Amino acid sequence: MSEAGIAGRVAVVTGGSRGLGRAIAVALGAAGAAVAVNYRTRSDAADEVVAEIERAGGRAVAIGADVSVADEVTRLFEQVRGALGPVQILVNNAGIGVILDLDEMTEAAFDETITANLKSAFLCTQAALPDMRAAGWGRIVNMSSAAARGGGIVGVHYNASKAGLEGMTRGYATRLAREGITVNAVAPGPIDTDMAEPLKRSGVADRIPVGRMGTAAEVGDAVLAVVRNGFITGQTLAINGGSALI
Repeated sequence: MSEAGIAGRVAVVTGGSRGLGRAIAVALGAAGAAVAVNYRTRSDAADEVVAEIERAGGRAVAIGADVSVADEVTRLFEQVRGALGPVQILVNNAGIGVILDLDEMTEAAFDETITANLKSAFLCTQAALPDMRAAGWGRIVNMSSAAARGGGIVGVHYNASKAGLEGMTRGYATRLAREGITVNAVAPGPIDTDMAEPLKRSGVADRIPVGRMGTAAEVGDAVLAVVRNGFITGQTLAINGGSALI
């Protein structure tokens, strides 16, 4: 069932071919948005997401682009506009999380993570703003992590990238609030996806107050909640089963 406020809007989900990105793209499609499913290398997986959205009666396209590269971001948004129309919803989900101890950390690994997780969100946000400003309406959701505010298991490179993303969220939110554009972050804790095997092996579910890991669909629902609400901006919504309480 489509929803007022989302129905008919064009959404871009970066890194939308699997895991959380897939769940978010499907949720937006079910709510009536036309969804551009961005991928970098997994074209077959992105096509499957598009097919799932279309089977449910929605509109979607898969577009490959490395969103950490400015020229590719420009091309991505041009293709989205040509295929679906102006972009009014952006979910910055693309990123990497290679587990590295302090003694394994290199400058190249640090730079790669900042570029993939933080710079990509900046480039896509800048590319989406003209459409959102023209419409006087926009929703930007940045996918952060519990690692932005805690130690986590991935590494300091990942901590820095996600903490920076939350800072950028607040900065954009402050500057865009009067233009009808909200900017928020969603910070999942332990979520049961194909990338969560190290967490599963560590027995993390036993340490979560609700007694289980979250699901990708629950994260998709959280993103929808933020997109629906025009009075929430500059906030980080934690999805962690009570692991950290504010």
